Amino acid sequence: QVQLVESGGGLVQPGGSLRLSCAASGSIFSISDMGWHRQGAGKQRELVAAIASDLSTNYADSVKGRFTISRDNAKNTVYLQMNSLKSEDTAVYYCSANIASGSGTSWYRYWGQGTQVTVSS
Repeated sequence: QVQLVESGGGLVQPGGSLRLSCAASGSIFSISDMGWHRQGAGKQRELVAAIASDLSTNYADSVKGRFTISRDNAKNTVYLQMNSLKSEDTAVYYCSANIASGSGTSWYRYWGQGTQVTVSS
């Protein structure tokens, strides 16, 4: 089994910063792309940032210049550094990873349970 566990969410004031972490564990053969999505209240889930195995990245326009995604392959971990946070960044943030498990050769998108980020004064 493969699990993704997020951490680092919480309450922060506008203009502040948070760093989210997401570690994958279990029977993992390989991980290709990893990323973060978010879902605000009453909104659909949207892509925030993604990072490929070659470290290429892409970001939602709303977070470009403020958020940075990175990964540590040795730790099977992806990070999201969030700076200059705005109230509209308030959402549940979900980690995901495209993983080939040790029990098979097919790829599957795994999701974390979500971590709440609230930006408020």
